[in-house]
Amino acid sequence: MLDPEMTAAYLERIGAARPARPDAAALRLLHERHVLSVPFDTLDFHIPREIFHKDARVVEKIVRERRGGVCGETNTSFLFLLRSLGFTATMHHGRVWFGDRLYAPYNHVLLSVDIDGDTWVVDVGFGKTSRYPLLRDSQNPQRNPHGEFVVRKVDGRSYDVIRNGKPQYRFYDEEVDLSVDLDQVVWWMCTNPQSPTLQNMICSMPLEDGWVTLKDDVLTVVSGGVRETERLAGDAEVLAAYEKWFGFTLDERPTPGPHARSDPTRVMAVEQD
Repeated sequence: MLDPEMTAAYLERIGAARPARPDAAALRLLHERHVLSVPFDTLDFHIPREIFHKDARVVEKIVRERRGGVCGETNTSFLFLLRSLGFTATMHHGRVWFGDRLYAPYNHVLLSVDIDGDTWVVDVGFGKTSRYPLLRDSQNPQRNPHGEFVVRKVDGRSYDVIRNGKPQYRFYDEEVDLSVDLDQVVWWMCTNPQSPTLQNMICSMPLEDGWVTLKDDVLTVVSGGVRETERLAGDAEVLAAYEKWFGFTLDERPTPGPHARSDPTRVMAVEQD
């Protein structure tokens, strides 16, 4: 749980007022504001810097430093906020679909929130995620500015989230124990040359009418259906782009680590269409 000061600072960070009650309307607003305010980024894997994923230090990064992070950072931080506001929130692990195969277990985490008999899928850490929470048990397509989403039950304990007809990830009913369950995964993501976070240095966030992505020095902005891509000229332009588009400042320009891919292969969920 966050103390009142940090809770207020978190709400200011995402541009949301404290909700009067933990209901579905409040969850929808908080989810939207988080998605539109906190980027998905892998920068700290390349700087490199310790990745916090199970205590209030991850909230400090997102709120005080106005940074973003990967799913284990942003969804964990949002979990702490939701619980501090009175929501019944649970963390689950998932496996990302890459084409027709599921990636390794525990390579994604997300949340569910129970409100008045409904269970909502809450995910602010998956790149091209839904702008709003998704009803877990609805059979109908759920449309929003980020696409058409379907939550499909796979078996007695798992579900697939599908965006625009393509499966994005599978998640499981079991609750993640933050004290132990993610330690090995985070260690692997920080150290293994096959880790997608080490192979890709990326910062990305939705806009009201599009998307912005900075991959090293290549900036892509999609707005109003128009895509513009440019290679930025030097450190000053890259640092200015982080501040302009993502709202944070860095002392030095981060550069891709030794395991970063130099080819254009798409391997991050944030880049999937």
